[in-house]
Amino acid sequence: MRAPSLILVLAAVALLAGCGGGGRSAKANGEASKSPGKVLADAKAAVSSASSVHVSGSIHYGGNPITLDISMATGKGATGSMTTSGFAFDLVQIGNIAYIKGSDQFYKHFAGPAASLLHGKWLKTPTTSGRFASLAALTNIGVLFGQVASHHGKLANDGAKTYKGQQVVEIRDTSDNSKLYVAATGKAYPVALVGGKKSESGTIAFSDWNKSVSLSAPKGALDISKLGG
Repeated sequence: MRAPSLILVLAAVALLAGCGGGGRSAKANGEASKSPGKVLADAKAAVSSASSVHVSGSIHYGGNPITLDISMATGKGATGSMTTSGFAFDLVQIGNIAYIKGSDQFYKHFAGPAASLLHGKWLKTPTTSGRFASLAALTNIGVLFGQVASHHGKLANDGAKTYKGQQVVEIRDTSDNSKLYVAATGKAYPVALVGGKKSESGTIAFSDWNKSVSLSAPKGALDISKLGG
């Protein structure tokens, strides 16, 4: 459950709140009285059944700042942007094809002398293999959250809380004090993941569950496989 699990997934991708249902007057969903393991299982089930989600936030991991703003549509694709260590890029993924438009720094890091030729251009690449294969995780909400939920120490249910005006249940990893906030009303959607350690600090928010995500392929994208080198 700890934040680094999600960070590692995002870092791998970059380098090669939550509408949980209901407001203050909504009926409690009973998660506050369940065991932490059961709350986590319910959150995983909610994620697996969702059609879309918006994932955003900023986290530091090992001195590496990572920010992201990505909308994912299960089984369809994703769109948004990411930045890590100063390397920023926009992303559109449709099925097994990803379209990437990097900053000048991003292209200089990955393309070297050829970077000037890529300024302002979109690149097209498959996600089934190669350097950007890890982008595929961004279109499967269940896989992405599964990475988070599968790595944690002893968990504690700290009960009902209010997080940014929303009723939530706080699940805390006692090994590093990271916290997962799960909606306390409606379906048990994750609301936010908050890092505990100073070197792994930051927050990732989950919002806009099941809202429509518009995906369209950028025109004039250069096929990476045809560029050579």
